[in-house]
Amino acid sequence: MSEQPDRSNGGDRGGRGRDFRAAHWQARLDELRAAHHVPGASLAVLVGGRVHELAAGVLHRGTGVATTTDSVFLSGSIAKVYTATLVLRLIDEGRIGLDTRVADVLPEFATPDPEATRAITVRRLLSHTGGVTNDFNHDSGRGDDCLAKYVEAARGVPLDCPPGTVISYGGLGYVVLGRLVEVLTGMTWDRALKEMVFAPLGLERSVTLPEEALRFRVAMSHLGEPGADPDPAPEWDLMPRSAGPYGRVITSAGDMVRFARMHLDGGLAPDGTRVLSAGAVAAMQRREADVPDKWTVSADGWGLGWTLYDWDGVPGYGHDGAAVGQYAYLRVVPHAGVAVALMTNGGSARLLYADLFRELLAELAGVTMPAPFGPPPRPPVVDATPFLGTYRREGVVITVTRKEDGTPHLRYEFVDGMKDLSPPLEADLVPVSETVFAASGAGPSFSEDHMPVVFATLADGTPCCYVGMRATPKVG
Repeated sequence: MSEQPDRSNGGDRGGRGRDFRAAHWQARLDELRAAHHVPGASLAVLVGGRVHELAAGVLHRGTGVATTTDSVFLSGSIAKVYTATLVLRLIDEGRIGLDTRVADVLPEFATPDPEATRAITVRRLLSHTGGVTNDFNHDSGRGDDCLAKYVEAARGVPLDCPPGTVISYGGLGYVVLGRLVEVLTGMTWDRALKEMVFAPLGLERSVTLPEEALRFRVAMSHLGEPGADPDPAPEWDLMPRSAGPYGRVITSAGDMVRFARMHLDGGLAPDGTRVLSAGAVAAMQRREADVPDKWTVSADGWGLGWTLYDWDGVPGYGHDGAAVGQYAYLRVVPHAGVAVALMTNGGSARLLYADLFRELLAELAGVTMPAPFGPPPRPPVVDATPFLGTYRREGVVITVTRKEDGTPHLRYEFVDGMKDLSPPLEADLVPVSETVFAASGAGPSFSEDHMPVVFATLADGTPCCYVGMRATPKVG
C-alpha cells in the first residue's frame, strides 16, 4: 500500500528512495518475522514523499487473524514523543515556557525534597533530566481525574537523582507533563491529543483508550521464551489509564510515520495546517543531555522527547516502545526525508528490528547502524570490586555480587508497586570496558543479544548503575 507523493518539505531529500522495493521488503519482513518468532508485524516507510505500508504474520496466534496494514498496536514509550509534541504546541501558544518550573503551574506537584521540586522545569521533564523515576506503577483509576490523582500520589516518591545532573529515563515525569496539558487546556490528555495532534494530521487509526481501539483490528500481546513462538498474554495491556502520556498511544505503523512526517516537514500537516512552529520542531531535536548508556535504545543523546542518534556522522531521531510483549520502533533520518516505523506483538522483536532496519536504513538513507552490543572476543580484565553492592530506586533493587569463580553477577528485582511485574533477572556480567558490562539473557526488549549495564557517578559523587537507561544510586 502506498500514498501519492507529498509536496511538502519532507519529500525526497537527497534523491534517495524514489523506487521503494515493496516486494523485496515484504519478503524480508516475512522472512525475518518468522526467523525471530514474531507473531505479527507491521512496517511503514516514508521515503520520496510516499508512505508505504507492509504487514506480516498474525495479530493473535490463538485466533489466527492476519496482520494487515490497518492493524493497530500498542506503541509503548513512543507515546512520550506525542506528549512532548503537545507540550511544545502549548509553548508555541505562549501558555508555558521550557524553563517554567513545573510546581508554578501544578502546585500539587512535589517530591520529598522541596529544593529539588523547585528545580524541576518543563525542559528537564521532557529531556529526562528532572531526576524523577520510571517505575512508580500507580493505578489511579479509569476516571478523567486519573492523571491528577497520580500526580498527587507521586508526591512521596523519591527522586532517582538530583534534577539537572544526569539523564535518568522517567515515565513519572511524562504523567506530570500530561497533567500539565490538562490544566492548561481544560481537556483530558486523551482529548487534547486527539484535537491538537491526531485530528490536524488526519491520523484516523490513532487512539489512546482500549475501548476506542476495539473499532480496529487490534494486535494481541504475546509472551514467551526467546527462540520459540510466544503465546497470547493473559491480558492485552496491564497498564493503568494514567500511563497514557508515557506509554499508551494505540496506532498503526502508517499513522506513526505520518506523525513523524509532520516533524520532518517543520511542523506542517500535509494540507499545510501548522501543528508546531519550525522552532519548536528544531528544539525537540536539539541535544539536551548526553547518555551514559548508548546501547539500550541506541541513544547518543536526548532532545525534548526525541531520542537522538549519530550513525557515523549521519544524525537522526526516533524512539522505542515496549508494552506487555508488544515492541515498537521509530527512526527518522532528516537529510533523506525518511521515516520508518515497525510495530510488533511479541517474540524476539529487537532482533527483527535490528536486522530489518540495518538493511532498510542503509538502502534508503545511507545509514550504517552500529554493530550489535556485546562483549569483545577477548573481554578486558576489569576489577569489579568498586561496583559490588546494592543499588535502589523507586520500584527496583539491583544487587551486584561476585560468584565463587570471581565473575560479577547482577540481580535486577522489582519491588514496591512493581513487585509482581516480572520475576527477578539474574545475569553474569562480562566486561566491555572499565565501566560497561554485558549481561546476557535480558529478553527481547533490550539490545539485541546482551543487556548493557553501565556504572557511572552522579554529580554529587554517588555511584550509580544504569540498566535500561535508568540511573539507580548505590545505597550499600
